[in-house]
Amino acid sequence: MAEERGEGMGGGQVAAEELRLLIERAERLEEERKGITDDIKDVFAEAKSRGYDPKAIKKIMSIRKMKKEEFQELELILETYMQALGML
Repeated sequence: MAEERGEGMGGGQVAAEELRLLIERAERLEEERKGITDDIKDVFAEAKSRGYDPKAIKKIMSIRKMKKEEFQELELILETYMQALGML
């Protein structure tokens, strides 16, 4: 009887079609993400082949996500720490 109603182990009714659609949607998004990840790798490979440093590019990308004040604060902290360690 529970099988006919589509009840799961928790006893709640499962809308099989809705569940299938959600799973398929998540699978498509996973595929898209994989494609985008591959595209990003290609961009960094191209940058490297042209003589750019991928690590530096990634760092610049993370800095560009910050607000100006956040970046300035980070720079000040790094400078303070580096001076304390005798690196400057």
